Amino acid sequence: MKKNILHTMLFAFIALAVTSCSKDSEGLSKIIEYPEISIQGDLFYVSPIGEEFVDPGCIAYYNGQDYSSNIVVTGADKIDINTAGLYTVTYSATSPDGYTWSEKRTVAVCDPSITTDLSGTWTVNGATSYRHRAAGDEAIGGAYKVKITQLAPGIFKVSDFFGGWYDQRAGYGTRYACVGNIQLTADNEIIGLSSSVAGWGDSLDDFYNGAYDPDKDALTWECDYAQSMTFHIEMNK
Repeated sequence: MKKNILHTMLFAFIALAVTSCSKDSEGLSKIIEYPEISIQGDLFYVSPIGEEFVDPGCIAYYNGQDYSSNIVVTGADKIDINTAGLYTVTYSATSPDGYTWSEKRTVAVCDPSITTDLSGTWTVNGATSYRHRAAGDEAIGGAYKVKITQLAPGIFKVSDFFGGWYDQRAGYGTRYACVGNIQLTADNEIIGLSSSVAGWGDSLDDFYNGAYDPDKDALTWECDYAQSMTFHIEMNK
């Protein structure tokens, strides 16, 4: 009798499991089709200042058919050809089922007359670089490294606006470096273009007093962060 009861309970359990699995998995085998977008030309496009930006465009396919007429372009109208900087153009297409795919192009409007190349590894002056908070100033205290890479004439990528404060000094790692882009002007002013801290998902509040001294091969800047602190950074190659 006990054996029959156990068999009955086991059969009921299996039946319930099969039924539940069938309901939960219903529709999960459906293949989602996204439009395929192929950007024409370079993903990083260098455009001399003052010249009209001619978008090389892009093409799209959906289920093997030309879908280019459904592409929506945003950001191209925001490009100021008279102002050096980095601009983003986004190309998007949505399938008949409502699934959207997008690709991006970065347009660097730059001044070709800027020939100074700041690329290389810079060393932070640990004695003169500091973080200021309400409690006072605290020197960075170490010869931390900051990498700068040229993206276009006068436009550069910086590995850490904080001068290594969190990623190297505190040992948090590169996700807590403030990565961004700067512009070098003809009079050696440094302008902040963009910034981001992946680990905290935020960016600088402000960037100012940026300058390059070609005689000393030195860089300086100040930046506000988290509405509570200012970093003063001085570096040499």
